[in-house]
Amino acid sequence: MSPSSSFELPLFPLQTVLFPGGLLSLKVFEARYLDLVGSCMREGRPFGIVALKQGSDVHRGSREKVAFETAGTVAELMDVDSAQAGILQVRCRGMQRFEVKSSDQHASGLWVAKVRALPADDEVAPAEAVHDTVKGLANAIATLKAQGAEPFLEPYRFESAGWVANRWCEILPISLAAKQKLMELPDAQVRLQLVDEFLRSKGVVK
Repeated sequence: MSPSSSFELPLFPLQTVLFPGGLLSLKVFEARYLDLVGSCMREGRPFGIVALKQGSDVHRGSREKVAFETAGTVAELMDVDSAQAGILQVRCRGMQRFEVKSSDQHASGLWVAKVRALPADDEVAPAEAVHDTVKGLANAIATLKAQGAEPFLEPYRFESAGWVANRWCEILPISLAAKQKLMELPDAQVRLQLVDEFLRSKGVVK
C-alpha cells in the first residue's frame, strides 16, 4: 500500500493501540469477528485495529454508542488456533498505519471503513543522545525472556529509531490516549525522544 492510497478495510475496535511491527494476540469469540477472521484467512487479506474512545469491543446491540480513533494500524494474520469450539486464538502483526476517512457499521455489528494509507516511518538510526534508551530496551527484552515472555517479533531492529520507539510504547505504563498520540506521530525520532524523556523522568534511564 502506497502512502495516500485509499482502500476498504474491516475494523476491529479494541482497548489497545497496535503499532507497526507490533505483535497482537486476540481471543476471538463474537460471531462478527469469527466471520471476519475466517474471511481474512480465506482471502489472505488484513483488517484494521483502531483504539476505542467510547463503547466496548463486545457488541451490546444497536443502541450502544461506539466511537474509535480515526488513525489505526493494519493487522496481518500470522497464526489462528481453534483449539476451543467457538473461540479462536489469533496472533497478528502490525503493518502500515492508516487514517479512517469514513466508516459504516453492518447489521452484524462489524465496522467497515474507507481508509487512507499513512506513510511509514523513515528508516533512521536512533540519535546518539537516546542510546541509553536503546540499551534499556535490549535489557528489558532480556528480562522478559528470562521470565518466559516474548512480546516482540524478531528480528529485533535496534538500529531503527521507529522500531525502538514503537516497542517501548507497547510496554510503557501510559494511557491509551498517550499511546495513540505516539503512534500517530509522523516523525520516528520525535517519538523516540518523547519515550526517552519519559524513561528519564521515571529514572528508568539515567
